[in-house]
Amino acid sequence: MNIRPIRFFHRGAVVEVTDLAPTTTVLQYLREQAHCTGTKEGCAEGDCGACTVIQGELSADGRLELRNVNACTQFLPTLDGRALLTVEDLGAPGQLNPAQQALVDCHGSQCGFCTPGFVMTMTACYEAHQAAGTKPTRQQLADALSGNLCRCTGYRPILDAGERMFEGPARCLDRAPIAAALQALAADSPLDYSHAGARFHAPQSLSDLALLCETYPQATLLAGSTDVGLWVNKQFRDLGDVIYTGRVAALREIRREDSALWIGAAASLEDGWAALSAAVPRLRELWLRFASPPVRHAGTLGGNIANGSPIGDGAPALIALGADIILRRGARQRRIKLRDFYLDYMKKDLQPGEFVEALHVPLPSGDWQFSAHKIAKRHDSDISAVCAVLALRLADGVVREARFAFGGMAAIVKRAGAAEAAVVGRPWSEAAARAAAAALAQDFKPLTDMRASASYRLKVAQNLFTKLWLETGGAAPVGIWPSQQEVPA
Repeated sequence: MNIRPIRFFHRGAVVEVTDLAPTTTVLQYLREQAHCTGTKEGCAEGDCGACTVIQGELSADGRLELRNVNACTQFLPTLDGRALLTVEDLGAPGQLNPAQQALVDCHGSQCGFCTPGFVMTMTACYEAHQAAGTKPTRQQLADALSGNLCRCTGYRPILDAGERMFEGPARCLDRAPIAAALQALAADSPLDYSHAGARFHAPQSLSDLALLCETYPQATLLAGSTDVGLWVNKQFRDLGDVIYTGRVAALREIRREDSALWIGAAASLEDGWAALSAAVPRLRELWLRFASPPVRHAGTLGGNIANGSPIGDGAPALIALGADIILRRGARQRRIKLRDFYLDYMKKDLQPGEFVEALHVPLPSGDWQFSAHKIAKRHDSDISAVCAVLALRLADGVVREARFAFGGMAAIVKRAGAAEAAVVGRPWSEAAARAAAAALAQDFKPLTDMRASASYRLKVAQNLFTKLWLETGGAAPVGIWPSQQEVPA
């Protein structure tokens, strides 16, 4: 690779950067170099949404895709070949854009600190729905805004504004100059950026990525930066050389293979979860509660799995589905069950120079039943105390197979073998659910930390088997206890 500047589209022109550290965040660049100070720093960890911007890139079929992301965790070189839009790019002289005008009309801004971030998320939502010819419900607006926090508790007028912005004639962003600039940038050579001895490699082919990982096995492998960004922002770590996976088209592919899904390691969390929930609708709620849209648009499912955190919500779903993980070192592939990938706390079966290429997820047959739950202190944008995906394969009312995968209950995400054994081969009933709950104490000895006590974790995990029974075979509707059914409407 030839060393060259970082090149991206911003403020109506292609920008070149040559003199900033590779771990400079997009937020730092905006405020300190570009002097676009509408984008704010609130938490510097992708939690509050004050730094929300819109990132644009061309899809495989040439369409311009606009997605809201957090600027505080994204490293500037990841913008190479892409477009960056901030609140300064919206509207026109003397005219606010639909989201801005609606917030004014509905009194949606109080202290104003968070307002630019809300405007950017609302604009991304507006653009997506106008392109699709749809209008979001109030709940869909709330879901879209789950990554933006308002410290003045002004959510009602903000949601009012979200509805109001769709009432007038459509006034979308002018996409033509952005798309034209990105088409020109697509001719650039793969980015190899250097500053003060630190290198940032952004290969575009799978073979180049494999060669770099073998050549520099100690380099930091970067995907969506939603976690690695915090290593720099919060822990002040030196990442050394960085190898970025986000420009390798083959790693971003999601495709169906016979009765399975192939999800490339660099496919976004949003796209990966969309594919999984389309196959297993019971996973939809877990998808919506997995972080927030800005995090899901930037982060990757492969990165979430490779991270190996025991409180990562991706692994319980994939392990319950019986997924395999595809590992690559050079030209050699290695395929193992995902449940075997995790060895101990933050320790994985990953060799030097090896990286995650994809996840291979069998599509369940119609005799499988699923129940998925995320238990956290906040409903949106929070880390799980317990995450559980419980799966049963039933035939003639008898449990033929069970996969009960839990996160937050041990040093790794793992299946509950004793609880599974307690139900396999017996009729699925409330008594069987109770037997699984009782056996769970043999599977896990949870820890106590800031998110939950050990006793709480075990109790709530056991109670999830009651919900599993109600959802898959019980007479009561989901979430309604039998005693409540007797109360007249």
